[in-house]
Amino acid sequence: MKKKILITDDIAPEGLQLLQSNPDFDIVYKPGLDSEILKQHLATAHALIIRSATHVTADIINEAKALEIIARAGIGVDNVDVEAATANGIIVTNAPGGNTISTAEFALSLICSLARNIPQADASMKKQLWEKTKFEGVELRRKVIGIIGLGRVGSELSKLCKALGMQVVGFDPYLAKEKLAAMDIDIADLETIWKKADFISVHTPLTDETKNLINADVIKKLKPTVRIVNCARGGIVNEQDLYKALKEKRIAGAALDVFTQEPPENLPPFHELDNVILTPHLGAYTYEAQVSVAIEAAQTVIDYFTKGVIHDSVNYPSVDMQQYDFLKPFINLAERMGKFQAIMLAGKVRSVQLYYSGEFGKYSREPLTAAYLKGLLSPYIDRPINYVNATMIAAERGIKVHVGESTQSGDWAHLVQVKAEGGTLTNELWGTVIAKQPWVVRCDEYLIDFIPSGKMLVMHNNDVPNVIGAIGMFLGKNHINIANLHLARTRRGGKALVILEIDEDIPADVLEKLAELPEILDVKYVVV
Repeated sequence: MKKKILITDDIAPEGLQLLQSNPDFDIVYKPGLDSEILKQHLATAHALIIRSATHVTADIINEAKALEIIARAGIGVDNVDVEAATANGIIVTNAPGGNTISTAEFALSLICSLARNIPQADASMKKQLWEKTKFEGVELRRKVIGIIGLGRVGSELSKLCKALGMQVVGFDPYLAKEKLAAMDIDIADLETIWKKADFISVHTPLTDETKNLINADVIKKLKPTVRIVNCARGGIVNEQDLYKALKEKRIAGAALDVFTQEPPENLPPFHELDNVILTPHLGAYTYEAQVSVAIEAAQTVIDYFTKGVIHDSVNYPSVDMQQYDFLKPFINLAERMGKFQAIMLAGKVRSVQLYYSGEFGKYSREPLTAAYLKGLLSPYIDRPINYVNATMIAAERGIKVHVGESTQSGDWAHLVQVKAEGGTLTNELWGTVIAKQPWVVRCDEYLIDFIPSGKMLVMHNNDVPNVIGAIGMFLGKNHINIANLHLARTRRGGKALVILEIDEDIPADVLEKLAELPEILDVKYVVV
């Protein structure tokens, strides 16, 4: 069956051609759909590729029963209800690398234009005026620029500004200390930036934390000579407060490429002011960037459907091909371990502890945890569960999840240890991968080797003679063939563990009678 790829915004032909070259895709290119028509097309679509014009709301997402991935050909995903997508198990990705250079260069262009009044001087000349003394500017060299948000664009802008001799002061509470140190710029808090900056450029997504980040209270703390640039997202700078400050000449200037409403209609009359530069969301609008983000979004969709690899997801751990090749068998293992434990605890799991030991430190462990939770939840929850929404659903059900590292790798290069608890029931599994096959190497206190796959009977019994023979005879009489047998005990004459792989389903009444055999303590029928 072909995968239907719906594209509802204009993208560069190079991205479209890349998708069309795959014979397994049915490409539907429909830019400019209204929400009702969009819902109709999404009802059968497996992937949606958008830019900024299409707004993917919760209402639309809830109607998209076949949708697996939403790919945004650009950085921001504020036009997508990511929470609703996650709840429905839909991956949301962006293309963060494609327009990095274009946006950083444009931010620098706005900084230069503000410093030297270039747009105003141009407009004056086109009116056949010669107003040289009106447009005195300032040099950038030795000026302090505060860059708020040091992701791809912010960090690239910092390099450009350093090359011009500016003193770069950055703020980003989400980046690791090692990455911040590698930028070789001054890292400071916001209060320091408000106090010192001659220029401020924002490069963060629009979130509850960043909305109205620069407002009237902040503006009071700024130098009267400061110039503010926003080519990230409208709403990070409060437009009403900024307009008032510009009109009253309490700050030197501003350049806005983004707005809370695009195209602007009910915004302050910035166009009446001579100390503000306005552009129509041009930051990423270069030929090179349009091609790059289109190809990046297209390749993300292609890799997801053809290789199972997820790039640049905002709601699921992204992995590259090298990581994916290593993690794939462990993802399979983790999901099977989760399903095994769900049945062993009859779906009453309240907490899980996952420990990864060996060489997992080189790789992302989040996909393994998501896979485990998918397996744990799937047998007992009547709603679609996948790697994307499993963590969210576990949290909704109040399951406490602890993830850590362990040094107990023993004889195995990589080991996944999981302890699940629910009421009075517990189960602990140790698992690894051998020759790309998932293996459980310990179940509770028992050292036992088996592949968690297919139909299994998991039994505890008293370690006395003829128990295994009695089980075999009973199953034979009921026409159930034993495919494989695994035995373990901690001491002679104590409690033993038997795991039987069987070929046929076992009816409930037969399972009840099996549990009544002499010396059998308990029986679980597990299908993984």
